[in-house]
Amino acid sequence: MILEAERLYRFYHAGDEETLALRGVSLAVDAGELVAITGPSGSGKSTLLNCLAGLDEPDGGQVRIAGERLSRRPEAERARVRAARVGLLFQHANLVGHLSVARNVTLAQQLNGTPDPARRDRVLERCAIAARARARPSQLSGGELARAGLAVALANDPPLVLADEATGELDEATASGILALLRAQADAGVAVVVITHSPAVAAAADRELRLHDGELQP
Repeated sequence: MILEAERLYRFYHAGDEETLALRGVSLAVDAGELVAITGPSGSGKSTLLNCLAGLDEPDGGQVRIAGERLSRRPEAERARVRAARVGLLFQHANLVGHLSVARNVTLAQQLNGTPDPARRDRVLERCAIAARARARPSQLSGGELARAGLAVALANDPPLVLADEATGELDEATASGILALLRAQADAGVAVVVITHSPAVAAAADRELRLHDGELQP
């Protein structure tokens, strides 16, 4: 099993008010699966993704990636696991603005301690962005930004890809292309989890998990 989350709880305080963002969420995703997590705004989807990626610590429960515990560890250790085993794709691309697309991919590899120009070039080709490798993010179209962001997510050939509304602001044709790239990753053995409002993404997934008020619905 690539991703295992056991009874995740996350709550926030604002004055005397307590908000339960996650209420005992458990899920497991195996290699080769494309899983869509859906639900209305405010249901806890982004909080869940942040906990799965180790960007946020759950108040209860734990996350394991490829058998290695991610939760309850110092941020430096979580960052090491994340760099090696998790590809993150956000709605607003995870790109450094003053670097070219190729340099952004190289930077992701350097953070993992494994710079590899040959693998970088393969990733750029796989994401259909090699022709724009020298361009900076400000010079890219919306679809190119999404493909460049995916190339950064795949820079280290991670076993797990977590995507947050990766197709949310794209036109239908471009969104279909990004979805096809994510599907290809799953078919190649990567575990892919997509947070989405899109019925098309949910329909293309192997499984759809519905989140409502911080709980997965049966």
